[in-house]
Amino acid sequence: MSTDRTSLTALLVMEEERRADVYPAALLEEIGRVARWQGPPLTRTQLAKDPGVLAGVDVLLSGWGAPRLDARLLGHAPDLRAVLVAGGSVRPLTTPEFWARKIPIVSAAAANAVPVAEYTLGQILLGLKQVHRISRDAREHRSFPADPQVPGGYGSLVGLLGLGSIGRLVASHLRRFDVEVLASDPMTDAVTAKALGLRLVGTDELFAMCDVVSLHAPLLPETEGLVGEKLLSALKEGATLINTARGGLVDEEAAIGVLRRRPDLTAVLDVTHPEPPDPNSPWFTLSNVVLTPHLAGAMGRERARMGELVLDELRRLVDGVPLRHAVDPGLAGSLA
Repeated sequence: MSTDRTSLTALLVMEEERRADVYPAALLEEIGRVARWQGPPLTRTQLAKDPGVLAGVDVLLSGWGAPRLDARLLGHAPDLRAVLVAGGSVRPLTTPEFWARKIPIVSAAAANAVPVAEYTLGQILLGLKQVHRISRDAREHRSFPADPQVPGGYGSLVGLLGLGSIGRLVASHLRRFDVEVLASDPMTDAVTAKALGLRLVGTDELFAMCDVVSLHAPLLPETEGLVGEKLLSALKEGATLINTARGGLVDEEAAIGVLRRRPDLTAVLDVTHPEPPDPNSPWFTLSNVVLTPHLAGAMGRERARMGELVLDELRRLVDGVPLRHAVDPGLAGSLA
């Protein structure tokens, strides 16, 4: 049975800089038709100065610059029923006190996965043609190779390290192409892999066999620095490594060493650790590194897709139907 669409009170708290991208005016108006606004949007600094505004708030909406939901803030929000975040990871704003309240929290990671997967697909296709390697060779030698030898998009092997929401979306995109997709993910079984149209292999095999390897694993203690000397040295001649996941997955010192020794390789790094890199980092000067400043994630108008996901979840909440994107507390730390 649905609840009255005016029965929920909502408050939006996030940074001002990206607010209009995530929640454009038309979207805010629609949210206002679904729930009652407690007041105008706030930043977390403004909320910290007047936490009493949370009294009577049923749904907290947020995005970049979300407030940390600690015991003090929660003490001012006795009626809070849900938190809807137009962003990826909810780890920065959740606390043990929050999880103890058993309040559902929604992440828009699925919406953010769309542009990341699109960026990744573009880089995979460029990697199969070895565009970055050949273009830098052309600049260096001021000539074009007579007959470039590249894997191309027919019968080549593409490897995915990790099959979370982004990895699976990339795999789905790749089904349109005449390539074989291999993946390494300890949480994925053979039945799921078959449904995704890919083949599971070990991590060592993935790096040794594939023409392009794309990283989509979460940053956990067991994956930190996973991509190091051994795996990178095993890459095929002319292979491309793509990282749109987390910079900490790559052992920076080892990777720099391998890339210096192997000018045939290309590393496309949209994430680094730290981010941005130190101004003196070799990431800025290595000719076989393509460095982009976290461009794969939602940018500009793409961010509204996350706000729309929040609106859809808000509608489900007021209609009394299950949320589609509620975060499992046990997986909260692994969301990319």
